[in-house]
Amino acid sequence: MTTLARRPDTLTRDALTVLQPGFTGTTAPDWLLRRLGEGLASVGLFGRNITSPDQLAALTARLRTERDDVLVAIDEEGGDVTRLEVHTGSSFPGNHALGAVDDVELTRQVAYELGHRLRTCGVNLNWAPSADVNSNPANPVIGVRSFGADPELVARHTAAYVTGLQTAGVAACTKHFPGHGDTSVDSHHALPRIDASRSVVLDRELAPFRAAIAAGTRAVMSAHILIPSLDPDRPATLSHPVLTDLLRGELGYTGLIVTDGMEMRAIAGTYGIERGSVLAIAAGADAICVGGGLADDETVRLLRDALVRAVRTGELPEERLADAAERVRTLARWTATPPQEPAARRPADVGLLAARRAVEATYPADSAPFEPLREPPYVAAFTPVANFAVGNETPWGVAAELVRLLPGTRTGTFTGEAAARAALAEAGPSRIVAVVRDEHRHPWMSAALDTLLAARPDTIVVEMGVPQSPRRGAVHLATHGAARVCGRAAAEIITGE
Repeated sequence: MTTLARRPDTLTRDALTVLQPGFTGTTAPDWLLRRLGEGLASVGLFGRNITSPDQLAALTARLRTERDDVLVAIDEEGGDVTRLEVHTGSSFPGNHALGAVDDVELTRQVAYELGHRLRTCGVNLNWAPSADVNSNPANPVIGVRSFGADPELVARHTAAYVTGLQTAGVAACTKHFPGHGDTSVDSHHALPRIDASRSVVLDRELAPFRAAIAAGTRAVMSAHILIPSLDPDRPATLSHPVLTDLLRGELGYTGLIVTDGMEMRAIAGTYGIERGSVLAIAAGADAICVGGGLADDETVRLLRDALVRAVRTGELPEERLADAAERVRTLARWTATPPQEPAARRPADVGLLAARRAVEATYPADSAPFEPLREPPYVAAFTPVANFAVGNETPWGVAAELVRLLPGTRTGTFTGEAAARAALAEAGPSRIVAVVRDEHRHPWMSAALDTLLAARPDTIVVEMGVPQSPRRGAVHLATHGAARVCGRAAAEIITGE
């Protein structure tokens, strides 16, 4: 039993223990190493911290010289959201591609291989998988990060992904509880609201989380979303009815509850990160994720002091903070267990194999058989603004792979109302490959394809987002994601490789 008469240094250490901050640069700053010595138990990594596997391994090793049981977390979903391969694009397709294939053993193999790479580099907590049911096609932040729109499909692949990651010795953090799939607002920018009934939420949104819990997920990440049928007053991250009554009570979950990034505007713009962090721990969260946008010692100090002050004023029960800190330490002990060896040898390049299986090719019913390209084409990439989770640092598309397969391939990036006219002018007589991403969410993109196909009906269309729009073009390739391997799989079909 936790006693309430605790020394101030223990209270301060517990406040540091529940934080998961980030930092800038590719080496650990002095302030971060000092905080690890003072009680900080977790560090979050982002693309800005990684240049290569060797550099990442050296970085995590340095962190462990200060604290050997540190949780090193990363937001590595594969597919469109990659930190390991932020500068090249991922070697693994994302969830939507895996859901399109619908082979749970393949999903498990992909997750195992991704987890193996993370573990080799010293990362032991992955803020993945996304268990969101993408029931709203207009969702601006989930999309291809979801396995699909069918709750049962999402559930079985979420469970397989959790199993694969954790077999490799990396704790899975299933997100975004209780489900971010039915939103039309990105919580990085504002507070989304889901007006579904409680029964719909329980049946549709929670099915994948039940499956993840049954599979033994070591962590669950909360969502910054307001669901009035669950709690009319506070977003899930700050809601005792959602985190404690529902997740812990009704679903029986006993592992670590991590918040989504507290600097996101859904929380920072409404409650502020200090008060939001206190409310989150009080509601039942065990770890405060912060560092995507705020990545400095001052942020750690402010949050530590806010938690300590809340305990001393009685706003936050001391035993609740102590319980949260102990759950962090429990997860750290689990990560010290050597990973299991896979029961069967995993195939080489499992990510590429999965991406190839995920591509869906659609040909016009009344057309001649598609002839693969033998001459270098012009690739017109109709590029939307990337959401915050995906970022704009990671290359996407098919141009790089077509350049490799058909040297002399040219490419250009286009956006807005004049996109098609500009692409036609740049392409000249070359065959056009038009690359889109979530055409159904961008009217300008759909209009650009209309214009392009009217002028050049032999245009090849590659959809690298959710293939919601009518499929058209001389051939339409739906890759179900924009990972590098998805681009390669599409390029192989275009060239007949």
